Amino acid sequence: MHLAKRQRSVDVTAMVQLLLQLPSFLASLVIVAVLSQLLLPDMGWLGGLLWLASGAMAFHRPTERALARHLLNLRHPTPRELSRLEPLWRAVTARTGVEGRAYELWIEDSDHLNALAAAGHIVGVTRFSLERLSDGQLAAVLAHELGHHVRGHAWSSLLGQWYAVPGRLVWAAVRKVIRLVTVTVAGHGRMGFGAAVPLLVAGAAVLLVALEYWFVTLALVAAPYLLAAVTRRAEVRADRHAAAAGFGPMLAEVLHLMQAADRESGSVTASALSGCGKTAAMGTRTPARGRRQGLLGKLLSSHPDYHTRLHHLAPYLKQR
Repeated sequence: MHLAKRQRSVDVTAMVQLLLQLPSFLASLVIVAVLSQLLLPDMGWLGGLLWLASGAMAFHRPTERALARHLLNLRHPTPRELSRLEPLWRAVTARTGVEGRAYELWIEDSDHLNALAAAGHIVGVTRFSLERLSDGQLAAVLAHELGHHVRGHAWSSLLGQWYAVPGRLVWAAVRKVIRLVTVTVAGHGRMGFGAAVPLLVAGAAVLLVALEYWFVTLALVAAPYLLAAVTRRAEVRADRHAAAAGFGPMLAEVLHLMQAADRESGSVTASALSGCGKTAAMGTRTPARGRRQGLLGKLLSSHPDYHTRLHHLAPYLKQR
């Protein structure tokens, strides 16, 4: 086995993912700094520093395992499952020149055809995928997930999500305040104007802050759409990684299987082999009511449709 000198890289999609999370990161940093200053007046800087350093936990193996178990609902493979997975994983990593022992294989007890790449070293597949896919198809799925790791999609997505948590929590609280103010004002006749005054003041303050920092607000509103577009691009790049290693025809077979399964269940074709949180999941199914979401739903979809993915795989299929 020839190991590549460069085991990991950061492609354009991973870099753009991080850049698009910058407004959320800055907003979160301000929030953490203010709270730290209020709680520790003499050492307010410590809270911000510890929060910044906490991002390194994305590559801390015990933390990754806790993430796999408690957030992603994964488990270690049984000896029988491992005997099926390990030879395929060795074949995939050998073809791509990657040290396979750097990653951990996990299982999700799910009845859907899916897989994921998470954090720095986690590769998971569903029990359904393990039981129903052929060796070649399962190897193609693993190659796709490996593509998310070696191109930096998994860890950049996790870091972006982690550093955005304080900002998202505050944004959610702001939305609830605005909603509460709206409901209170609409029904102030029943509650009494005096009871609505504090909420009106709070709503006005929130609105003034939002207007004052309109650029950050606009960036926070637009970020989900831009991030979804970049994530869709990351899926295509992970497909190409698998196809370049010779798994293109098998990956196309898997996509056709997923497409057929979605048609039978009446689901939207928004699946994808992918990464974490579930940052990259091979085939995340969307309920049938998602069809009525129209353009907005498509813009927020984190996975390309099957036609798009098969179109990008077409050149590799012709080379067969």
